[in-house]
Amino acid sequence: MEHLSELDVRRQKVDQLRAAGLEPYPYHYSCSHSFAELRSLYEDKIEPGERDSAVVSIAGRITGKRGKGKMTFLDLRDASGQIQAMMMFNELGEDAYQHLKLVDTGDIIGIQGPVARTKTGELSIAAQSFTLLSKALRPLPEKYHGLQDVDLRYRQRYLDLIVNPEVRDTFVLRSRTLSFIRHYLSQKGFMEVETPMLHTLAGGAAARPFTTHHNALDMDLYLRIAPELFLKRLLVGGFDKVFELGRVFRNEGISTRHNPEFTMLELYQAYADFGDMISLTEDLICALVQEIHGSSTLSYQGTTLDFGQRPWARMTMLEAVCRLTDCSEADFDSLDSARAATRRLHVEINDNMGIGGVLNAIFESVDTQLIQPTFITDYPKEISPLAKVHRENPDLTERFELFIMGRELANAFSELNDPIDQKARFEKQLEARAAGDDEAHAMDHDYVLALEHGMPPAGGLGIGIDRLVMLLSDAASIRDVILFPHMRPQT
Repeated sequence: MEHLSELDVRRQKVDQLRAAGLEPYPYHYSCSHSFAELRSLYEDKIEPGERDSAVVSIAGRITGKRGKGKMTFLDLRDASGQIQAMMMFNELGEDAYQHLKLVDTGDIIGIQGPVARTKTGELSIAAQSFTLLSKALRPLPEKYHGLQDVDLRYRQRYLDLIVNPEVRDTFVLRSRTLSFIRHYLSQKGFMEVETPMLHTLAGGAAARPFTTHHNALDMDLYLRIAPELFLKRLLVGGFDKVFELGRVFRNEGISTRHNPEFTMLELYQAYADFGDMISLTEDLICALVQEIHGSSTLSYQGTTLDFGQRPWARMTMLEAVCRLTDCSEADFDSLDSARAATRRLHVEINDNMGIGGVLNAIFESVDTQLIQPTFITDYPKEISPLAKVHRENPDLTERFELFIMGRELANAFSELNDPIDQKARFEKQLEARAAGDDEAHAMDHDYVLALEHGMPPAGGLGIGIDRLVMLLSDAASIRDVILFPHMRPQT
């Protein structure tokens, strides 16, 4: 006899169902309750061995099927949780109970019947009838929890979500995080806006863009690497507090902390500066940690992070380099001595870097040591073309980045609103681009034109949502918090 695959066996069951007059893919089904609602309603209502008189209607995917003879138990899961169904011959009748043999794990089923509690105390549905809602032609993975192939989990995320409740919990947490941020900022008077994802110039950050082509206009466009310059145009237009939560795209490497497309929060507040942005960042993240975890602390990969000790640690970039390496401030008195420090520390630089670029390169080699929430401030002007000059040192800018667990989580400025200075900064960036820096900022004449009409002093803040969710969910990789991360095609 020819051996049939599982796929073939299940296809035969589809034919058998239809031959019996049962459609395996109906159009609609009405549910009276979610599984979580039933558990809440009947938590203390029914004693073991008893059942309620009211009939409910539920639907979910079968994740387990067991039993024999005239009693079958189904484990069902819906978006809210899991519940058990008792399928009894004397309740369903002979025909329906025979049709139950054509039902498999992975199928989606609707069940009507009263809520009952087994003698062992398990809340269940005592099925009086059932409706097959979707016949799964492929089985769920065997012993899925034991799989070491994370590649399969990311490629077939739907399977990951079906059988691993903790993965579902991560994305529920992500949704809660986004909702909380929106509510928090709305309460602070910020307005959510949407700006273009297709840009004529790749601007707002130092990154390589993705390029596409618009056929009708016959012009190349870039997927945005940041919404910054459009959001600041809105400050020129008279909106004082704006934010955007959305995707940005950077044509760079993939790692546990990097994905080609990711989600950013960017906000801008007129008449504020980077000191106001530090306060806002602390307030927002502290409130979010409290909302998600009910505490000012959380555990990330075995390390306890304390967000309640405010103000959070602060160091200038120069102070951080001197504290985390054997450098002294004197090493950065001249370009020669700064370059000598990189050779001593085995840090790679390029010949076009000034003292500020060299300082940043050394800092980036040791920033992984910053574990507890730490603001690094006073970034060199050389690497901060959109930030206002520091009011006490013209070689620096009023800029900070927030580091937690050795990762940059937020970036903020006192925003540069001097159109003459901004144009000169762009021109410096063009020189760097001509020297081979393909991440240097392009000249944006339209943005300069906007500034020439007057932009109020402002503070701006960007927060990487994916990295923030990693912390909140104790996820080791950014791919664990993105539903469909980018993967190489399977060969």
